[in-house]
Amino acid sequence: MCYNTFVMVKERSRARSIAALKRRRQKLLAEATTLWLLICGSSFERFSTCSREQCACHKGHRHGPRTYVVVTDQKIQKQHYVPKEQVEAAEKGIRQYRRLWEIILEVTRINLELMRRNALKER
Repeated sequence: MCYNTFVMVKERSRARSIAALKRRRQKLLAEATTLWLLICGSSFERFSTCSREQCACHKGHRHGPRTYVVVTDQKIQKQHYVPKEQVEAAEKGIRQYRRLWEIILEVTRINLELMRRNALKER
């Protein structure tokens, strides 16, 4: 194979690779738009005692488990009670947030690779 043919084949391969990176980025960004339950936090369960002194919870039969979501906002951690009927949605929101973060990291890697190949351009 002559040098000119080799360069042309290499350029076509590079162009296909860049196009594949851009398609992957678009697919990830499209997925990101479907993540609408986002909750930036974590969840935990705990048992509690109430204020009624005669309640069985004071003798070891605590209330619960109750689910809470912990969110850090401006370096302050807050716990939010999650009603039983909302636990599944809250857990899904936490999973969606984690997926969004994965998408952001992957799009960043793609953009850095496009930049390295001098193919990162504004629309």
